[in-house]
Amino acid sequence: MSSKEAFVKHIEEGYQTKGDYINMGAAMLDGEPLTNAFVKIPLKTLNRHGLIAGATGTGKTKTLQILAENLSEKGIPVLLMDLKGDLSGLAQAGENHPKIIERHEKIGFPYKARKSPIEILTLSVQSGVRLRATVSEFGPVLLSRILDLTDTQQGIVAVLFKYCDDHKLPLLDLKDFKKILQYATSEGKEELQKEYGRISTASTGAILRKIIELEQQGADLFFGEKSFEVDDLTRINENGEGIINIIRLTDIQDKPKLFSTFMLSLLAEVYATFPEQGDSDQPELVIFIDEAHLIFNEASDALLDQIESIVKLIRSKGIGLYFVTQNPTDVPDAVLSQLGLKIQHALRAFTAKDRKAIKLTAENYPLSHYYDTAAVLTSLGIGEALISALDEKGRPTPLAATMLRAPMSRMDILTDREIAEVLNQSTLIPKYNETIDRESAYELLNQKIEKSQTEEAQQKAAEQQRKVSKTTSRRSTRMNPILKVLTSATFIRGVMGILNKAMR
Repeated sequence: MSSKEAFVKHIEEGYQTKGDYINMGAAMLDGEPLTNAFVKIPLKTLNRHGLIAGATGTGKTKTLQILAENLSEKGIPVLLMDLKGDLSGLAQAGENHPKIIERHEKIGFPYKARKSPIEILTLSVQSGVRLRATVSEFGPVLLSRILDLTDTQQGIVAVLFKYCDDHKLPLLDLKDFKKILQYATSEGKEELQKEYGRISTASTGAILRKIIELEQQGADLFFGEKSFEVDDLTRINENGEGIINIIRLTDIQDKPKLFSTFMLSLLAEVYATFPEQGDSDQPELVIFIDEAHLIFNEASDALLDQIESIVKLIRSKGIGLYFVTQNPTDVPDAVLSQLGLKIQHALRAFTAKDRKAIKLTAENYPLSHYYDTAAVLTSLGIGEALISALDEKGRPTPLAATMLRAPMSRMDILTDREIAEVLNQSTLIPKYNETIDRESAYELLNQKIEKSQTEEAQQKAAEQQRKVSKTTSRRSTRMNPILKVLTSATFIRGVMGILNKAMR
């Protein structure tokens, strides 16, 4: 058996699957694709998370597109983070371009153009379904970790949440939380100190500054009502296709704090809401986090611990997480070790630091008798990638340099008119895009302060009135000098009158 035949057998045995799968393309040897040597990803293992990495321009976005549209076709809903604005093309079918047809002939199966059902979501003022969450839903622990608070400050946040719960003060948006912070060290200082202990003005001031920093990145648009229900991410259309939810994030690339706040909130809500699923034939939802370094670069140690915990635990809920970034070193080792599927596009070796990173990246992949992994990493072309997955029994598949299939959908963005059509067909926009500002902690505390001030003013007025009354009373009992004289004269006249009568 030739080395080529042995390699094909190696791939066929390593990637055989009894259940449904996604065909990523054909394995390559010595830079050439081997027709029908298919690299298949079992649906059963797609909740084991994954990584799509590679230098700019090597095809990461198209790989993400391939996975998303194939998942949708299999009836699996998807959530995509679109930071560059080039994923909306999923809503339109691709074209039978000669180069695409040629690529698929080399791979071994025909090209099929197909569009996918999409829903456009937004965190900002861009058009789309508004994503919001209340401060109460965030909770004191998650909010403290997002704000990177000290232990003392975290304790204060927990106390303030407890106070609001005990006194039925809903914390819906950031102005509610800022109000309770101010109240705790002003009008409500004595009340809170009596019930929960002393609260430092310096600490509440530091927390308030962190809140303002978060507001400056646009978080005031995210916190509030109506809260987005994560169950709406798992919708299937009438044709049995999973809806691809695309979050437009083109205007928050320079706001990593807002991005990480949203992502952690979403993952925590999904984990808390979805039931335990265990090992099933396919995931309930697959989430792709593009530009993942925006989460990890700005995250505190406490926040990284939270992310790591969620990544470990959320798999049992049937959720697959896929991080998309330029270099695997952008992802912490503790998270990287949890990722079952790795799709590695080309890396560039321009500097000594680059070469060192390539060597470290190569060590993340299974050993192969057929590849010098570090060398392959620098020689892959556009639309080619090293793939290492898990088979249906959870074992690593053979490393395969792969010529990837072409996306079935358009490899370009939608026009403004096409985006408007998608938005007009949305059933979620009427549900979530109405702004609600019901009575909450801000209004109730203002009423409480106003009532307290009114009562205090009334008490002062009553006290002043008592003082006036007391003074008047004292004055009324004191004899006027003129009256005293008159009274004395009258008395004398009276006495003299009696004496005169007696003498007569």
